[in-house]
Amino acid sequence: MKWKGRRKSGNLDDRRGSSTKGKLIAGGGVIGIIVVLLQIFGGDTGQAIAPVLNEFNNSQQTQQVETRELTAQEKELGDFMGTILADTEDVWTQVFSENNLGNYKKPNMVLFTDAVQTGCGNATSATGPFYCPADQKLYMDLVFFNELHNRFGAKKGDFAMAYVTAHEIGHHVQTLMGTSQKVRQAQRGMSQVDANKLSVALELQADFYAGLWAYYNKEYLEEGDIEEALSAANAVGDDALQRKVQGSVNPDSFTHGTSQQRKDWFLRGYKTGDMSQHDTFSALKN
Repeated sequence: MKWKGRRKSGNLDDRRGSSTKGKLIAGGGVIGIIVVLLQIFGGDTGQAIAPVLNEFNNSQQTQQVETRELTAQEKELGDFMGTILADTEDVWTQVFSENNLGNYKKPNMVLFTDAVQTGCGNATSATGPFYCPADQKLYMDLVFFNELHNRFGAKKGDFAMAYVTAHEIGHHVQTLMGTSQKVRQAQRGMSQVDANKLSVALELQADFYAGLWAYYNKEYLEEGDIEEALSAANAVGDDALQRKVQGSVNPDSFTHGTSQQRKDWFLRGYKTGDMSQHDTFSALKN
């Protein structure tokens, strides 16, 4: 992606020079199970993990914070993320204006190492990138993208990171538009299977929004960028993850959509650039 020399967002909070060492929210037990299911980098993840994270807050041990100077490569990666965040700000400000959605409220993005305190509770890097609706911030430990490539088989490249960021920004858009709140309210009293279907629609809509963002940024794309995004979407579909983790697939437990669905909705946003086609909820009923 063509990004060097372009505007960087002032809403990037880079905390990677400080790392927390210790036993904060270890990856075993119930947290470990949730982490495996949520490492699909998707998600209004903060909403899902907040109750569990808060349960562990009272037993959190005092942590030792270590600081260090970022390497040149890490600083460049931070500049890249700042540019992607700026791109999302520009695109969604324009989209909100064009579609009479009001003013777009820009979120903050927090880059961290090891562990972080959020409005949804304390989390570790094992949680994967997530959006917390309570403080309207995105949280990312960039080590995740090595996992995305090495463990889940996604193509390595800067646009895979851009796609993940755009997906999480999609959840911010859903919060601003009231979509996430309506879904959470509708899920109360539903069976788990029916609630999961709404979660899938919410996640696929965030993929559509990621594709829509890419449509508005075509002038900055390079050969292979879209393939990187599709590879990431394919690697972390519910069906692909379940086959890798448990060796079988249970559609009733899907919360983010299949690999094909995630690719299809990203491409719909990318090919049309049409905000009016974002209704994944009606589409999945047909």
